[in-house]
Amino acid sequence: MSKILLFPSEKDIRASLQLGGSKSISNRLLILRQALHLDLGIQNLSDSEDTQLLVQILDEVQSGRTFDFNVKHAGTDLRFLTAFLAVQPSNTYTLSGSDRLKERPIAELLEALKQLGAEIDCLEKKDAPPLRIKGKAIEGGTIQLKANISSQFISALLLISPIFPKGLELHLQGERVSKPYISMSLELLKTFGVQCEDLGNSIRVLPYQIPKPVPKTFYVESDWSSASYWFSVCALSKRSNIQLQSFQAQSLQADAQLIKIYTALGVNSTFEGNQLTLTHFPIELQEFSWDFTTCPDIAPTVACTCLGLGIKAQLTGLQTLQLKESRRIDALKTELEKFGAHVITSNHHLEISPPQQPPKGSIHVSTHHDHRMAMSFAPLALVYPGLEIEAPEVVNKSYPRFWNDLQSLGFRLNLQS
Repeated sequence: MSKILLFPSEKDIRASLQLGGSKSISNRLLILRQALHLDLGIQNLSDSEDTQLLVQILDEVQSGRTFDFNVKHAGTDLRFLTAFLAVQPSNTYTLSGSDRLKERPIAELLEALKQLGAEIDCLEKKDAPPLRIKGKAIEGGTIQLKANISSQFISALLLISPIFPKGLELHLQGERVSKPYISMSLELLKTFGVQCEDLGNSIRVLPYQIPKPVPKTFYVESDWSSASYWFSVCALSKRSNIQLQSFQAQSLQADAQLIKIYTALGVNSTFEGNQLTLTHFPIELQEFSWDFTTCPDIAPTVACTCLGLGIKAQLTGLQTLQLKESRRIDALKTELEKFGAHVITSNHHLEISPPQQPPKGSIHVSTHHDHRMAMSFAPLALVYPGLEIEAPEVVNKSYPRFWNDLQSLGFRLNLQS
């Protein structure tokens, strides 16, 4: 298995980076463009493997070249396409993914679609892909859905609901997780003239009537999840100035909370137009706590930052991390303990106590086939020179240029096969 050895920059860290567009926004726009038959140019589309795969599959659906699709590890693609393919009349599709993806939950989405009249069969085991989806016209109406499992189920339904003749009224049960991602879906619907409203315990979407005028282009803001690794680099380096391009002070992305989080961890964030500049400042902090219910994807980055700073951390609201590319809470515990940290976990929290005496020699980090594990641990090379990270190619899932960008900051990389 390949691995990469990381050594820190020997100079002040100064760089300007253009990150790829938000994967969350890009994937929603792609589904909306095809579902609503929009003549829409999308600029700064995410270059992530997940988004490029979605582009390919939607193109194949439109052309009718094939009806069998494999989304590999892409959970968002699976959920959005399950709903999208269910409303493509006259065609039958199969939709599958990796072995890990087959373990990730989809039962509630399948049940909601079946409430609407969708015809979907599970081909191997109950409530899991591979799926056989017989596309059909769906009238819409009122359905129930648990809100405490995955916001992507709700978004998947919202993105197709404007084409329903009766619209959609979605009654939500339980406390919502990742609320900002639902808000993102609704705001994008409104951008293209869809009438919808969030009533708290329910969401209502009216049938689509093409407005005049319709936006012809959409510029996708850069990805805040990808920005998290550069916040971490800035926090862990004493002398740094990192400029990130194409970010917005008022963002649709939940991970923009990075600014508040990292202010406590020694990073000053300033905007000049759409340029975000990160600079380091010294802190005296013994303990840090944060609830990541609305932004779980950046929790691994923050966990590694706290370890590197020698700060005790209480990270809560992590219940959805066990449903990601890896069982991410378990994976974090395993890897953080290699640095000598004492880690206590439950199904929704991490408690990290930094080591009294950090281990000597090179530390080997396993990625658990998870892109965020690789990128979250990489900045720790500033504290642990010679850090080894296995399977560096996993970053392609969300941030293909990550290692190149790390080199541009002065890090030395040694790739070994």
